[in-house]
Amino acid sequence: MVHYNPKDWFGLIFKFHKSDTFRKLFWVILSLAIYSFFIVFLELRVFHSGFKTTTSVHSLLGFVISLLLVFRTNTAYDRWWEGRKQWGALVNVSRNFALKIKAFIPDSDHELKNRLFDADATYATILKDHLRNAPAEKLASCIPSEIKIRNLNHIPNALANAIQDLLLEAFKKHEISQAAYLAMLNDVNAFTDICGACERIKKTPIPYTYNIFIKKFIFVYIITMPFAFISDFGYWSVLVTIFTFYTLASLELIAETIEDPFGLDPDDLPTDELATTIYNNVQEIKNSQNGI
Repeated sequence: MVHYNPKDWFGLIFKFHKSDTFRKLFWVILSLAIYSFFIVFLELRVFHSGFKTTTSVHSLLGFVISLLLVFRTNTAYDRWWEGRKQWGALVNVSRNFALKIKAFIPDSDHELKNRLFDADATYATILKDHLRNAPAEKLASCIPSEIKIRNLNHIPNALANAIQDLLLEAFKKHEISQAAYLAMLNDVNAFTDICGACERIKKTPIPYTYNIFIKKFIFVYIITMPFAFISDFGYWSVLVTIFTFYTLASLELIAETIEDPFGLDPDDLPTDELATTIYNNVQEIKNSQNGI
């Protein structure tokens, strides 16, 4: 995720970074400029047809396409923001679970306590890589060796299952009360709920038909634009066309970038930083001294 000062107006206006849409669209913009210039040149220098054009249709269609892009961008941002809320909840649940481990698990069972702390600290890292489609074997290698998992199909679930087994073991040994067991089990369930919510965001893209319709609409709108603006703007139609395309296509690209917020793009969520924060917070609670 890119860190920046939102109040630095002039710095942001003249700043370009690797995810800037202009870089991605450069060759398309260049091709469109050549196409537009060719259309205008033929009309003004070759055919001299003198046909009258109108921008009324494009003005009306521009309003329609702007509504579609607003909906597209808002939908993508909702997915990004929902992902951020889920990871914010993961931070809180991880801290709460660590505090309960510290309070409820007796110091006499040092091994069990360390296993639970390690599992809690590791879960965010496992989930982060799981959402990036890392191989199950790689995810399993990140789990501390003292924590035994049952399967390699879904590593976050396997780790949550291992935590439940550890809690059940402590409950059966009467090391924690039933109330403590149920309270800690709620946090484990919250881990799974957060994982499921993130998977829902990742695996449910915008409907295919809607996605290709927007792209087709933009394409037709842009390639017909030089014809509509020749009589009013002449060669300036080239600049009008490419600027309009850059605006519309950039909004679509931005929406595509943020609708899957768990990757490695500059505008994706800072899951690496959040996972590190969770790990450090859990370790801090683990190493803190008991007492007031």
